[in-house]
Amino acid sequence: MSTIVEFFMAPDDASAALALRTGPGRAESSLSFGNFDAEEAVVEWECLLVGGGFEELVEAGEPCVVAGRDDAGCVVLAVSPRLSAALADAERSRLREVAVAWAARRAEDGEVIGTEIAEVILGDLAALAGDARRQGQEVYCWVA
Repeated sequence: MSTIVEFFMAPDDASAALALRTGPGRAESSLSFGNFDAEEAVVEWECLLVGGGFEELVEAGEPCVVAGRDDAGCVVLAVSPRLSAALADAERSRLREVAVAWAARRAEDGEVIGTEIAEVILGDLAALAGDARRQGQEVYCWVA
């Protein structure tokens, strides 16, 4: 489980990778959360929003690691274009459904994420994905 999970926008992988050591910083549009497994979450969200199997997405290399991983410290992940588009296009009611399903999945694994918190995370991330789309940028996740 990650202590800090911060989603942010960047124009490309190389720019996003610069966040590895210190995070995206205040200058970037970002969302900061904590205490959930971001790598697992983005795959679960994609399964719930778009479809597909968890193992299938992991085998396809999702989420893509942009920077980090060698020392098991911080890592920068790319949110897939498919998930980013699905988030940006999702209606509030659909995000609520996904939040409920995600919270239930986490509870099955003994991880407590309240439905309200899950809805805030997905709603804020959907807004960020929409902003990124309008600005011609991509969505990334820094995990520490």
